[in-house]
Order: sequence, then structure tokens, then C-alpha cells
Amino acid sequence: MIKGLRTVVYAVKDVEAGKDWYSKVLGINPYFDQPFYVGYNVGGYELGLAPDTHVSQKNNSGSIAYWGVDDIEKEHKIILKLGAKENSKIMDVGQGIKVSSVIDPFGNVFGLIYNPNFKAN
Repeated sequence: MIKGLRTVVYAVKDVEAGKDWYSKVLGINPYFDQPFYVGYNVGGYELGLAPDTHVSQKNNSGSIAYWGVDDIEKEHKIILKLGAKENSKIMDVGQGIKVSSVIDPFGNVFGLIYNPNFKAN
């Protein structure tokens, strides 16, 4: 079952510069800070920063909205069976968090995330 929007990820060429700028814009420090990903809790939703290499070369969107799920393996398979194409395989990105994305039949990137550490308000 889809449980709602959890995370939007923005690609940045320089994670440290992105972190500096977004910390100023948002007025908060990240709750998750690693070289491969920086995450902010913004009003119960996550704004993430990732190096350009995390954005699929198949699309040019620059950002991906991730929808929260309890069972990413199950939901990923269901969406593929409904006609989506795989954009990125399910990846364990640390601390029990798993993400994946598909291209819907209309060309949009649709992200899924299982994050046991982040609770929406």
C-alpha cells in the first residue's frame, strides 16, 4: 500500500556546497549526513541531496519524489507488472533504508522508499 510522499532528492554537483546552501535556506542542519547522501527533515518530509551520479542517466529530471512503502520488494514488483520500466534497482543505502525507482508508462520517474528511521508527521 502506498503511504504518501516521503522524500524528494535533488542532484548537486558538490554535496558539501549543496549542504551549506540548503542548510542556510532551510534554517536547519541535516539529520542524515554522508558523502553519498544528505537528508533534512522538513516539516515531516525529507529533502535529500545526492551527488549527480545518483541521478539516472536515463532521464534528465534532476529530482525524484520517493513514495513511502512498508515492503519495497513487493511494491516494486507490482508496479513493474502494471507496466512501469525499471529505472533503478532496489538499493540498500544504509541504516535499513532501501530505495528504487521506475519509469511510469507516461515517462515520469516514480520513486519508492522504505525508511524505518524516518517517520512522517
